[in-house]
Amino acid sequence: MSEAMTWVALLGLGAVTLVTRGFFMISDKPLPIPGWLRELLKVAPLAALMAVVAPEIFMTQGHAITTWQDARWPAALAATAYYFWRRDILGTILVGMAVMLPLKLGLGW
Repeated sequence: MSEAMTWVALLGLGAVTLVTRGFFMISDKPLPIPGWLRELLKVAPLAALMAVVAPEIFMTQGHAITTWQDARWPAALAATAYYFWRRDILGTILVGMAVMLPLKLGLGW
């Protein structure tokens, strides 16, 4: 790729980013959103998080995990239990890591 094409790509990506992020600020009045779409947008961050986290827990190198000796499963269970007990995100991350690291480093799971 030439230097000119690199600059064209960078400017194009910048323009697309500017337009998509600034689109909602163009109008002075709020855009009408149907009720069903508003309800779906409430769960969009959770859906995006699950789309990132679930494959990391249940798959390795594109294949489903078939053994119980994987440090991710006990860590995910412990973190989930802690979250439902305390409702604390930072504690959830710390508990998950506190379970996963000894299993991974100590037992070699």
